Amino acid sequence: MSEAYTRSEMVDMLRNGVCQVKFIKVNGEERLMQATLKEDLIPADKKPKDDTNGVDATLQVIRCLDTEKTEWRSFKVENVLKFSH
Repeated sequence: MSEAYTRSEMVDMLRNGVCQVKFIKVNGEERLMQATLKEDLIPADKKPKDDTNGVDATLQVIRCLDTEKTEWRSFKVENVLKFSH
């Protein structure tokens, strides 16, 4: 599990910069992602159309921008193995 960060703590850290997220994908594979929700790091054409700042309304899922692929990705909070900023 993650270092006991809550979903809201992870979202706050993502909003403040780039974080490294290691998690188990839905298909069971492990994935390491550089992710962010920081407004000025999100390219204009990738900015969300709504005002949720890319945060999925589903409480146990975090939607964020993969800074290496410049695409939106989601991960389940319960599947996070490591989270650091």
